[in-house]
Amino acid sequence: MTRFITRFAPSPTGRLHLGHAFSALTAFEAARAAGGTCLLRIEDIDQTRCRPEYEAGIYEDLAWLGLAWPAPVRRQSDHMDEYARALARLARQGLVYRCFKTRREIAEESARAPHHPGEGADALVYTGPAEPMSEAEEAERLARGEAFAWRLSLKACREALGARYDALEFVEAGEGPDGEHGVITARPDTLGDVILARKDAGTSYHLACVHDDALQGVTHVIRGQDLFFATHLHRLLQALMDWPVPVWRHHRLLTGADGKRFAKRDRSQTLQAMRQAGAAPDDVRRRAGL
Repeated sequence: MTRFITRFAPSPTGRLHLGHAFSALTAFEAARAAGGTCLLRIEDIDQTRCRPEYEAGIYEDLAWLGLAWPAPVRRQSDHMDEYARALARLARQGLVYRCFKTRREIAEESARAPHHPGEGADALVYTGPAEPMSEAEEAERLARGEAFAWRLSLKACREALGARYDALEFVEAGEGPDGEHGVITARPDTLGDVILARKDAGTSYHLACVHDDALQGVTHVIRGQDLFFATHLHRLLQALMDWPVPVWRHHRLLTGADGKRFAKRDRSQTLQAMRQAGAAPDDVRRRAGL
């Protein structure tokens, strides 16, 4: 029997809400049905927003739902040196570059570029500089202590992979936001030259997530449709780093009565608030459509 390893990987930036419960229950149930394992991973690389009390709340809420996971739990903040080594490997291959542009400058340059799906809340697509920065200018700006981001150069990636670049594929066993299913051609260009790390932040979600999936032997990535387009980039990173390629299964996103996605700011919909109001785990399952 083929092994089945998936994961639920929340960020401790707030209490879990009904949408998180749906995602967690979907992943844990898929592992149970396959006779496999669902790992819990704490993605806490954002040290300005992640808090210990929210991490404790994750364990509390998931246990209340009746879920159990193997120990120890991987906390990304404990492994920043591993992500630094992965970034250094890409740098040695000439696949990343320092970008000193501000978000405002990127937004101005991206005004004529496609804005979906892009990167971040404002869906920016940065296609890279017209010409690489000279070593002298880069050294001068570093000496001044200017902030920068490490960006993945899609141009360099295309040159490194050759014909493999356009042949990258992944299997979608669920459904993307536009009904995507089956074997899909990866199109990382839709996200542009994404940020993999910053001067003051050793990694991004993209690099840490794909690194850990490979390290932990994840065979099936089960997550919300909001991360579907990131899969195109993640497939590229796997090719560049010779990491194994899992099967992806994206699921629908729960919405409230107003049609909007549940968010951590919706405190009335947190599992903690529901529990304090007298809800039981089965009530959560029913509200989540399970």
